[in-house]
Amino acid sequence: MQTRFLSKPSVLFVATLWLFALCLVGVAQADPQPRLTILSYHEIAEGNDALIPAYTVTPTNFVRQMDWLKNNGFHFVGMNEVLADYAGKKPLPDKAVLITFDDGYQSMYVHAFPILKLFKAPAVVALVGSWMEVPETGKVNFDGRSIPRTALLSWDELREMTRSGLVEVASHSYALHEGIVSNPQGNLQPAATARRWIAEKKQYEEEASYAKRVREDLQRNNELLKKHIGKGPRIIVWPYGRYNIETRRIAAQLGMPIGLTLDDGGNTANTPLYGLRRSLLERTMSLADLAQEIDLRNRPEDEEDDRPSKVMHIDLDYIYDPDPKQTEVNLGHLLDRIIAMGANTVYLQAFADPDANGAADSVYFPNRHVPMRADLFNRVAWQISTRTPVHHVYAWMPALAWQLPAKEPAARDMVVTLPNTSTGHVAMGYPRLSPFSPRARAVVREIYQDLARSTPIDGVLFHDDVTLSDYEDASPMALKAYKAWGLPDSVEAIRANDDYLGRWTILKINALDNFTKELAQVVRDEQPGIRTARNLYASVVLNPKAEVWYSQSLDNSLANYDYTAIMAMPYMENAADPIAFYKQLVDKVKEHPGAISKVVMELQTVDWRKDDAPIPSPEIADTIRTLYAMGVQNVAYYPDNVFKNIPNPASLRPVFDSKPNNPLPVPVIR
Repeated sequence: MQTRFLSKPSVLFVATLWLFALCLVGVAQADPQPRLTILSYHEIAEGNDALIPAYTVTPTNFVRQMDWLKNNGFHFVGMNEVLADYAGKKPLPDKAVLITFDDGYQSMYVHAFPILKLFKAPAVVALVGSWMEVPETGKVNFDGRSIPRTALLSWDELREMTRSGLVEVASHSYALHEGIVSNPQGNLQPAATARRWIAEKKQYEEEASYAKRVREDLQRNNELLKKHIGKGPRIIVWPYGRYNIETRRIAAQLGMPIGLTLDDGGNTANTPLYGLRRSLLERTMSLADLAQEIDLRNRPEDEEDDRPSKVMHIDLDYIYDPDPKQTEVNLGHLLDRIIAMGANTVYLQAFADPDANGAADSVYFPNRHVPMRADLFNRVAWQISTRTPVHHVYAWMPALAWQLPAKEPAARDMVVTLPNTSTGHVAMGYPRLSPFSPRARAVVREIYQDLARSTPIDGVLFHDDVTLSDYEDASPMALKAYKAWGLPDSVEAIRANDDYLGRWTILKINALDNFTKELAQVVRDEQPGIRTARNLYASVVLNPKAEVWYSQSLDNSLANYDYTAIMAMPYMENAADPIAFYKQLVDKVKEHPGAISKVVMELQTVDWRKDDAPIPSPEIADTIRTLYAMGVQNVAYYPDNVFKNIPNPASLRPVFDSKPNNPLPVPVIR
């Protein structure tokens, strides 16, 4: 971050700026309340008989759970009632609940179906066609191990249940319920959404081949179910809960517009039919756990995950080595370090800047526009997600700071800084593409799309390059945009008038946020449910005048992103008293109702003013402890140096552990 000195704006200008802020940001609307709970069961069996014990509910517990739902005012509904509600024909009853069963275990017929009839509870059962086609006396390849075909439902049992009117059959794909090799390192990832790594060709399958593979699989399963049940499915239960824009379009074209996921959260009027959320029932779940699970799923969508974020902000440059074997060694050290630190969230660098000019000129994933330094992001993100306790891996990405190859026409569409001699001017420190260039935006969107297609992620952290100074952007594309906004097509003329300057600032803030929302949607098409975070300069929070300097606003950030990672870095800001700096920052955040849960305080672990001198780990731990005492919920730090042990987990782990991962109270059971 750069220190900023600027002459004091006039009172008229400040008043104008705040007026526009209030008018354009508006009042946040309350999220619609969840109105449908969907429960996801697998086996209903005793533990000794279970194929997957962790996801098995005993027959007795299943009865208890159905009884608890009935006694606590829940109403069992089927998919017809859900569709009638979505169509606006008949609203769902209060506390509506839909029961589903995945994989088609025979125990569902033996132990669950009689109870469903007793409670008059409709249910959906999802079938994997390749398993069902095995002869009754044969063996099924059940996710890599052999099981008797009799462990699964027979066609006769399915026909009996569907004739009852209580049970509806859904597709669980024909053979997409498996992992396929999805990177050069050999990781297995969900077949429905991963692009297959073809080792003999040393390339990924092309998009057309991927779509053909998915379509043929789903169509084959539909034909199989129609042959044996009498009609094709209208519901797809996404294997492993994974889907994307391609799979849902194909499913809809094949007559399955309804999709069931394993995403957290309640189902509201805004939840799309192709992405209905479900609560996964596990073996150890008590009635109290079930009550809490349903309570969590029936919170507004922005409250579905209240656990505090303990964030490691990691440079993938530290892990990369030209020797792939050394890269794997480095990755092993990183995984051990994440476990030792007790973090539950990782911001993981997906780009590289070898020439250190502040702009990304390569990335760690295959894409269409910039060189790939190494095909590494998928491998590291997947290993973190599957081998550590981390809940969320965010891809840390620039929005504007891209150094495109010269052959790209958009490489010429750069942010232009107005030349001046003012001591108040700040050079932002890195080249950026102009957000007002349609072809630059198109290139960046495709880079983000390639990222999302290549790697399962939980979120995106937008770099601190989402900014324009009050001397930017003077490119021809930007000037054209300003004229369309009703402003002069000259930065000099805009700056000469306080009213214009106020309008210009707010409109630039919105233009930048709208662009990152475009990028987020591109990722969300491939990775539904991703969250967004953005870096924000601390001075923007502390000083309203800084909104002009950086085209950033805490109000707008809170409205447009799930999290705002404020760079709470007093040494970088030359703050005389770090503790006073933190207190002032927290107090400013608390002026915004509800903001503290959406803000991440990102601390520095080195002093860049002193040749990257490490800040003592006990000091960082004390700072986190102090922030927790001030009411801060989410804390991050940057950078993390795995090789120099900066910071030391021995210092940070105890303070991270002092903040419980799930502060929500368990509801009282009636």
